[in-house]
Amino acid sequence: MKVYTPRDESEAATIVAQAAAGGLRLAIGGANSKAALGRRMEVDSRLSSTQMSGVTLYEPAELVIAAKSGTPVSEVVRVLTERGQELPFEPMDYRPLLGTRMEPTIGALAAMNISGPRRIMAGAARDSLIGIRAVNGRGQVVKSGGRVMKNVTGLDLVKLLAGSWGTLGFLTEVTFKVLPRTERMATLIWRGLDDVRAIAALSRALGSPFDITGAAHLPTPDVKGSRTLIRLEGFSVSVDYRLGEVRRLLKGAGSAEILEGRGAESLWQSVRDATVLQDHAERAVWRVSTAPSKAPALAAEVARALDAQWFYDWGGGLLWIATRPEGDAGAAVVRAATRSAGGHATLLRAPDAIRDTVDVFEPQSEAIMTLQRGIKASFDPAGIFNPGRMYAGV
Repeated sequence: MKVYTPRDESEAATIVAQAAAGGLRLAIGGANSKAALGRRMEVDSRLSSTQMSGVTLYEPAELVIAAKSGTPVSEVVRVLTERGQELPFEPMDYRPLLGTRMEPTIGALAAMNISGPRRIMAGAARDSLIGIRAVNGRGQVVKSGGRVMKNVTGLDLVKLLAGSWGTLGFLTEVTFKVLPRTERMATLIWRGLDDVRAIAALSRALGSPFDITGAAHLPTPDVKGSRTLIRLEGFSVSVDYRLGEVRRLLKGAGSAEILEGRGAESLWQSVRDATVLQDHAERAVWRVSTAPSKAPALAAEVARALDAQWFYDWGGGLLWIATRPEGDAGAAVVRAATRSAGGHATLLRAPDAIRDTVDVFEPQSEAIMTLQRGIKASFDPAGIFNPGRMYAGV
């Protein structure tokens, strides 16, 4: 398969225009580290942003950074770290889950709205994304947003393209708001809580004024080994105060230990990247969003019907479920439980044969699909960008 690697936006626009004129279908992306996500596509060529790399704007005092879409995420992180800053939304690294090694790019991070545990406090990637440049399916360059949050009028293309998985446009540059790196991070750990007690404790903490930046529950078959995590970040004096207050708030959950340093960083990285499930590397993996109060019942319903393991992030609002990669990988059970609880489920990892026959993304009503098809036709009338990656025919 031919791979196009344009060196700049103008060259990318020319390639897209020619592809549209010739009816060529393009798999668009960066380094291809997340190609296994979504539905399998039938395409003619790949359009990669990897030759479009480099930070184009960085104003530390304004907390703004812009980079070409093919810039490695690690390069953006390095530049920010040197000035004591970071991406607020703690983006997940999918490589451990997917078994890939290619360097993730900042454009793919925006296109797939990739976020991590700190989303409960800082929002998703799309909430920090304030500007984009892209090529639409006609080969036209479009721009939306800029260097400040208020620089948006009319249709907010920034939010529309974030999370569109490359089906609407080929991103060429992205601009993010950033934050100062935290001075200190500390994690409270309760052991031996069952799912219901753990999620109730996390919900109470998240409803407090103590600025929780991480809230996860890692259950085990033997409840005694379960861990419930609450993370606090900020100035050291503030962290000390809030540690004490959260402990008092949740005294009914028992005593909690404090973890700091590399051990705490590694623990949250395992939550962020879902490597908590790595002992089940052969299994299919589902990512389920629901109301935290309904998450334990959803997990229990799945467990009654399937051989499954799971853990909770976002205070229970995000449920990771590993199932056996057989049949439909538990799709019927997972989706039925999700419908009962309200929410949506995405099949992130499964053999190709299953991804070809099972809805990878949450099935939508016909009304919503009509809107999706209309938006797709507006941006990509010839349907050349990542055809069918999210939904068949879109």
